[in-house]
Amino acid sequence: MPTWVRLAELAAAVLFILALKGLSSPKSARRGNLLGALGATVATVVAFYYGQKFFGGPIKNVQPILAAIAVGSLIGFIAARRVQMTQMPQMVALFNGVGGGAAAVVSVIEFLTAANSETTAMLTATVFTVVVGSVSFSGSILTFMKLQELMTSRPVVIVAGRYITSLAGIATIAVAISLVVNPSNAVLFGLLFLSLIMGILLVLPVGGADVPIVISLLNAFTGLSVAASGYVLGNVLLIVAGTLVGASGTLLTRLMAQAMGRPLTNTMFGAFTAKAITNSGTGEDRPVKSASPDDVSIMLAYARKVIIVPGYGLAVAQAQNTIRELVEILSAKGIQVDYAIHPVAGRMPGHMNVLLAEANVPYQQLKEMDEINPEFAETDVVLVVGANDVVNPAARNDPSAPIYGMPILNVDQAQQIVFLKRSMRPGFAGIENEVLFDPKTSLLFGDAKETLTKVVSALKAL
Repeated sequence: MPTWVRLAELAAAVLFILALKGLSSPKSARRGNLLGALGATVATVVAFYYGQKFFGGPIKNVQPILAAIAVGSLIGFIAARRVQMTQMPQMVALFNGVGGGAAAVVSVIEFLTAANSETTAMLTATVFTVVVGSVSFSGSILTFMKLQELMTSRPVVIVAGRYITSLAGIATIAVAISLVVNPSNAVLFGLLFLSLIMGILLVLPVGGADVPIVISLLNAFTGLSVAASGYVLGNVLLIVAGTLVGASGTLLTRLMAQAMGRPLTNTMFGAFTAKAITNSGTGEDRPVKSASPDDVSIMLAYARKVIIVPGYGLAVAQAQNTIRELVEILSAKGIQVDYAIHPVAGRMPGHMNVLLAEANVPYQQLKEMDEINPEFAETDVVLVVGANDVVNPAARNDPSAPIYGMPILNVDQAQQIVFLKRSMRPGFAGIENEVLFDPKTSLLFGDAKETLTKVVSALKAL
């Protein structure tokens, strides 16, 4: 391999590392994303050019390859331009699944074209890629369907599910070992089928509250499968990139599990212990106190300290610019205002940070859960915009709740609480929030953008 190719691959690997570093902060995330895209472009161009000129002659099937690159680039560009912030988690899940599936397909093709000449180490890497990549693919498609509400977001627990999942896992391991010992095309496709089923069985019992963790875990799986496929293909850059994704995805999964107040093993092996949610009432038969935009504006105007708790509903209503305008008006009146950011608010880590950054909200106003929680007891008004599960006391008080043990924002400790909701439907976890029925809670029903606009107008008139 020529020196320039090795240097180009080294440069791409450095760009990947810098991309991850940039993505660690909202301020540098855009630059990090561009660096990652540049690294991928360099890697692709170098591999294609080197393969044509040096690597055993011209690459075969050049036209189909170029056509696939063009189609994939077009789909990716259109999807990235048109996707709404509320749909970003679905796109991440879908693209992540495609990556895992692609790694599995590459390994299958390599196996079929190797004519049983692979070494034991190469067969092991192939089997690992097929299993992990397939689990990532089918599991990611299922998480996409849950997030897109093409199926229920609640846990789906089939009869004898834990035993079926255990048997499927044992069968997958047995077939994988058999494939390494005695390579066979029929066994390979059997392994591919079992791995796809395993991905479905592992994700089915996962409830809405845990879906973001599963996305992160499957992302780590995809990274590991890509790294293994790099070993199969003899491509060092794939090994580097896949290992980076696998390691960062694993760390992120662990941090998210901690933020949810449960061990990582609970997420990884949730299929063995998941139970159906029974507490899923709508709360429509219990009285609540509603408020008008004028009422809310008066509460805010006479407050000394206000905390905004953004959630998925803020993203759905695209009300981030309106909430920023509201905060600016309150700040001009001398009222202290902060944003309380839960680690898993929305549908993915950093969802609220990115959403508010779009509205040019100063990053200094965003306070993480551990920092802001002690301040709720001294807060006059908490304005909860579209959040539910991350402020639900059931996480502290109800051992039967699917979110039990998850650290939450302590909004129930504030003097007054205002909830902006479209309806009394429960949150993504499917359970009622007792804060809604607290005597000091007022509910402002309607689209968040419309109701906040009315609150802003009423504040200006005071």
